[in-house]
Amino acid sequence: MELRTADIARRTGYSVQQVRNLERDGVLPPVPRTPSGYRVYGDAHVWSVRAYRALAAGTGPVAAKRILREAREQGPTRLFVLLNRAHARLDRERRDVEYARDAARAIADEPVGDIRPADAMSISELARALGVRASTLRHWDAAGLVVPHRAGRSARRYTPGDVRIARLVHQLRLAGYGIESLRELIPWLRDAGGWDGIARALAERDAGIDTRCAALFEAAAALHMLLRTQ
Repeated sequence: MELRTADIARRTGYSVQQVRNLERDGVLPPVPRTPSGYRVYGDAHVWSVRAYRALAAGTGPVAAKRILREAREQGPTRLFVLLNRAHARLDRERRDVEYARDAARAIADEPVGDIRPADAMSISELARALGVRASTLRHWDAAGLVVPHRAGRSARRYTPGDVRIARLVHQLRLAGYGIESLRELIPWLRDAGGWDGIARALAERDAGIDTRCAALFEAAAALHMLLRTQ
């Protein structure tokens, strides 16, 4: 079957320029041309574009291009390896979210009782307790996530409430949350409905992982058809 660039675009939901960009980036198999210079596409190109589109949704555009290029250059075994790794990363993310959910709920539900000055921790003490660098805590302070108490220009002192927030930030960072997302999430903990907000955010992350998993399944179907055309 001989197809034009516009045919590929129509069948894949991409624009003509996007198809040409994928050809330029080495994502598509080599595209033969007629003696007059017109591109001639086939089924392999259709399935390549469909596979890329689904992979981009599941792994990101950069990884999707790498998977298709390496699969074409190194064969099906390399493709299977890269797909297995993509699924493994999503599985790890899901486990991290579950771990963060359990830890965050426990931390959020902990009562902070009588707070005494002696209960406060220095930045070095808290860094050791969390297993992070002191510079990480300074970064969280600058970002407004974990802001310790100070008296004038004195050193940072973290109250039990500050420590609880720091533990929560640490667990959510391990689960993959970025600083900007945490700026919106952490204030929920400081309010009465703290856990509800955190639970909603974690549920949204779960849903995002589901969407990417579904995209990888769609990509696998397209890749299966691509392999059959080769």
